[in-house]
Amino acid sequence: MANQPAQKFKIGLVTATVWQNDGFYSVDMSRSYKTDTGEWRNTGSFHHSDLLNLAKCAERAEIWIGRQITSK
Repeated sequence: MANQPAQKFKIGLVTATVWQNDGFYSVDMSRSYKTDTGEWRNTGSFHHSDLLNLAKCAERAEIWIGRQITSK
């Protein structure tokens, strides 16, 4: 069975995926896009128009992680 993320936050095409490993949290940020053939893919490169959603997803991830840490 594959490792599952602890939490995900998605705004528009931007996603923050939170991972937990031995009490340590890390966050992967990605943007979804559609190829010329219609397939959905993800990238770690962001367009200017993605930056506000990127910041909001990062903030939500930071708040969620903070709550996990303080509830222990």
